Amino acid sequence: MKTDQIVMGIETSCDETAVAILKNGREILSNVVASQIESHKRFGGVVPEIASRHHVEEITMVIEEAMNKANVTYDDIDAIAVTEGPGLVGALLIGVNAAKALSFAHGIPLVGVHHIAGHIYANRILTEFKFPLLSLVVSGGHTELVLMEEHGVFKVIGETRDDAAGEAYDKVARTLQLPYPGGPHIDRLAHEGTPSIKLPRAWLEEGSYDFSFSGLKSAVINTLHNAEQRGENIEPKDLAASFQESVIEVLVSKTMKAAVEFDVKQVLLAGGVAANKGLRRSLEESFASVKEVELIIPPLELCTDNAAMIAAVGSVMFEKGRKSDYSLNANPGLDIELS
Repeated sequence: MKTDQIVMGIETSCDETAVAILKNGREILSNVVASQIESHKRFGGVVPEIASRHHVEEITMVIEEAMNKANVTYDDIDAIAVTEGPGLVGALLIGVNAAKALSFAHGIPLVGVHHIAGHIYANRILTEFKFPLLSLVVSGGHTELVLMEEHGVFKVIGETRDDAAGEAYDKVARTLQLPYPGGPHIDRLAHEGTPSIKLPRAWLEEGSYDFSFSGLKSAVINTLHNAEQRGENIEPKDLAASFQESVIEVLVSKTMKAAVEFDVKQVLLAGGVAANKGLRRSLEESFASVKEVELIIPPLELCTDNAAMIAAVGSVMFEKGRKSDYSLNANPGLDIELS
């Protein structure tokens, strides 16, 4: 009698073709990622048509590699979880159609998954969830505070009103003429510099957990341009440090305030910007004195897009009986609260 649950995860929402095999929702048997960074670097950002083409070229090989590394057959797999949104529609379609084809060919249940839910559930691979919990999601396209009181149910209590934090990082990096992706380069420079340049913090109205980074991004650009016009020199490392300090102060302060207000047992960090060393350190320092709240920060390999996180949330959805039929389609605007 079979007792272990084996779930395949497929992720193609942006510029990584990823497939993983997960056992019992938490044990990674394989987690294969084919990155496209080198292809997009010369354009300074992801080109959707190129991303889609790479997914078509890579998806079959990545699936085979994940299956081989996990040493499983399709008879072993209980469900196939796939990112249905949000993301680039052309990229999403490759993963969704691959998952539907495998599901149909082998008679395996299909589970559509929200990409951001996947980032949140990457943390469950490390530590079992304790509810209620709060997740700070910080990525290139999303900056959100998500409250969870049970598995698979998400309530957004704060979100970005304009640029996401990761988007602001990339735009500031371009202004400083740093390579793509800009986030890691800003983080590295910030640790070499001093936050000596005064930049704004967007706290918004009293009691709001929303975020806004557009004004900060503009302030950085204006600071550089004004200095150039005056013939002054601004150290890029000091500007990077000042920018990062402004972003992190707002993120951490609002997360701590929400954690207290909603009396959560855990705070999770999720999303690509979760790899930022400055953000990780600031959260650790801030929550060190809050003994009643457990802070969970994923390892670097689970911060960026991967399929283990999709399999992790898919395992929970499958257990809850939430399956998809073959009308499943790419949904670039999928709402996490309705997923």
